[in-house]
Amino acid sequence: MELRNFGPTGRRVAVIGQGTWQMESQPRAAAAALRRGIELGMTHIDTAEMYGSGRVEEIVAKAISGRRDALYLVSKVLPQNASRTGTVAACEASLRRLGTDRLDLYLLHWPGRHPLEGTIEAFERLRRDGKIRAWGVSNFDVNELERALRIAGPGKIACNQVLYHLEERAIEHRIVPWCEAHGVAVVAYSPLGQGDFPAPRSAGGRVLAALAESYTATPRQIALAFLIRRPSHFAIPKSRHLAHVAENAGAFRAKLDAAAIAKIEEAFPLGRKRSLPML
Repeated sequence: MELRNFGPTGRRVAVIGQGTWQMESQPRAAAAALRRGIELGMTHIDTAEMYGSGRVEEIVAKAISGRRDALYLVSKVLPQNASRTGTVAACEASLRRLGTDRLDLYLLHWPGRHPLEGTIEAFERLRRDGKIRAWGVSNFDVNELERALRIAGPGKIACNQVLYHLEERAIEHRIVPWCEAHGVAVVAYSPLGQGDFPAPRSAGGRVLAALAESYTATPRQIALAFLIRRPSHFAIPKSRHLAHVAENAGAFRAKLDAAAIAKIEEAFPLGRKRSLPML
């Protein structure tokens, strides 16, 4: 698995990781898939207190048992819990469910009603106490990133985790340039869409199939390779199926040239500039 520098953290992180949203319905399959992904080098594991109301963090705990030191483990605090004291309490609860004494990264899941100053103060307290090693944000648009930067100062925001797939490229207008200018990693969630991956017979599907053949890859691997084409980008696809896990893990090998990237950009146009989408 390819490792890349992750924002300002000083850590090198797997460019293809594993998401865990909606994994609570099949806990055994989910844990087995996560373990297989770790074996294949997808050691960047992303979860959240929201997922299954904490049940997914417990599934992750079973999957990572005995392997914690090899992982880059990420969780998120819900906005309604992200007060100065609530953030600390939520992190401690996540740590208990995950069976670990620290997170490598802790994120604010999306902007909420609590003052961001208090959330960031709590993040810094957790970092000083060794309960997290870094913090970042998720679903932040540029104005929200600017505000976080003003509060925290440079070199503190590790990443912005955002919705990004071939049919949803809105982040490329303003968020990606902002993150790259400020050394913030971009993490794509739902990078293969939500059950709406381009059909094989669609125009875009045919482009992906042709490129997959030329790169000895699969269409999904080509899609993931496109999303991680920039050095600041990471992706966290999710799967409970072992075959799909292996497919995701191999995507980094497809090093797309400029011609391939141009074909994908033509097949899946960037679209108009608009506000940040999120699920």
